[in-house]
Amino acid sequence: MRRLLRILKIARVMARYRLDTFFEQVPLPWYVMFWLRLLPWRYLVPADKPGGERLRLALEALGPVYIKFGQMLSTRRDLLPDDIALELQKLQDRVPPFPGVEARMLIERSLGQSITELFQRFDVEPLASASVAQVHLATLRDGREVVVKVVRPGIERTIRKDVDLLYTFARLLQWAWPEGRRLRPVEVVSEYEQTIFDELDLRKEAANGSQLRRNFEHSEILYIPEINWDLTRRNVLVMERIHGIPVADVDRLRANNTDLKLLAERGVEIFFTQVFRDSFFHADMHPGNIFVSPDDPTNPRYIAVDFGIVGSLTPEDQSYLARNILAFFKRDYRQVAQLHIDSGWVPADTNLYAFETSIRSVCEPIFEKPLKDISFGQLLLGLFQTARRFNMEVQPQLVLLQKTLLNIEGLGRQLYPDLDLWKTAKPFLENWMHQRMGPKAVTRSIKSQAPDWLEKLPLMPQLVFDSLQQLKRLEAAQQEHQQLLRQEHERRLRQRHWSRAAGLALLLLALAGSRGELQQAISQLSATGWGLAAVGFYLLLR
Repeated sequence: MRRLLRILKIARVMARYRLDTFFEQVPLPWYVMFWLRLLPWRYLVPADKPGGERLRLALEALGPVYIKFGQMLSTRRDLLPDDIALELQKLQDRVPPFPGVEARMLIERSLGQSITELFQRFDVEPLASASVAQVHLATLRDGREVVVKVVRPGIERTIRKDVDLLYTFARLLQWAWPEGRRLRPVEVVSEYEQTIFDELDLRKEAANGSQLRRNFEHSEILYIPEINWDLTRRNVLVMERIHGIPVADVDRLRANNTDLKLLAERGVEIFFTQVFRDSFFHADMHPGNIFVSPDDPTNPRYIAVDFGIVGSLTPEDQSYLARNILAFFKRDYRQVAQLHIDSGWVPADTNLYAFETSIRSVCEPIFEKPLKDISFGQLLLGLFQTARRFNMEVQPQLVLLQKTLLNIEGLGRQLYPDLDLWKTAKPFLENWMHQRMGPKAVTRSIKSQAPDWLEKLPLMPQLVFDSLQQLKRLEAAQQEHQQLLRQEHERRLRQRHWSRAAGLALLLLALAGSRGELQQAISQLSATGWGLAAVGFYLLLR
């Protein structure tokens, strides 16, 4: 009954915001279009707003789970038109907080102690509230200020019900719409399910935060708050409280005399450092999660929070991506196309010339602008959309990377409109490629593997001896197998010879029996004789 009521609410929201119009240009089967045209609200409710805005308003009306789903979809520019993706980026978690007393009880139950034993001070009123969790300020017994993040009670059950419904809609879409198979809606929902359920386990977020903190320990450009592991559980996370200026508050940054040009360039440096040096990047770097330390405005330092979503690249992806970026700005489109094929991002049988031509048609208009005006994120987006026409497999790690780059680039241009992302990134990429592929890289690889080689060196004679013995055994087994095959062939030849001899003898016996002098003998022997002749003839033909 609850699921039925939820479906009815979804149907009401779809009718209110006329989401049926999204299917008008879709080649659906005739019977689906027939039922769509019978919907009564098509003739009662006007679709007087753009489609992207109506979709955003519908998701906001459906609640937190659908808002988060829309936020995730906004990053999938490979699946959505630009106008809808841009509209979905406006989705915000406007969720009322749950009672602070209830949060206090959850914390006490998870940590096994009373609030007064755990904290010197605990603010019952939440500092912030989102769809999955809310945050409270507190002070530890030793005087350190912290924030306490608490997962909403019962949210897992709510998410599970709504995700089940999303799966139902995805399967219907995949069944009813031919393009649905290519867009793989069930896989999109599965990706969302994993993301949102990961966010429910705050230990994963804490682990991500600890890893980022290690990667940028003693860094002058990025600070990651310390995680208090003793007070962190699956549904409770306690972390050092930070004091900073929200990065989107440009007026406050200017009032603090912050060097905005250096701040914007450091944002780009942080991104490329995380992607290429660490292969572990904060993939949710929107303005709400980024602050700037007010302590030294001439040497500005970022502060990052909320580590629920991170990305990672394999060494192969790192190499192909760096070489792609460098080839882009050299306008070597043949190299870009070849790298996509070599990396397996597009099928190996892709027409290289046609792919190169498509990439050129996307990139050349962009490069007519000054470098400082080129949106690197939009360049990647155009490339992914082009590659999609050549059956490029969706690469989840690249989608996260693209989303993060768009955030960083937009943030940098907001801080310093003349930011030249390429000028900032090129030296970093060239240095990284040199370190990875130059003589120093070979020397470093030898040094890193030398201890393993030395450890295995005493075992080498025995390994060589064992390998030779295995080769001998393999050779002997092959010879034995060949001998058995020869013996089987000879046995079959002998069997065939004996069969033919027996057939000939039976045929002669049949002929001799058919020559009896008496009519009775003839009649009796003829049937037997013809039977023996048939058997003999069969044996002769074998």
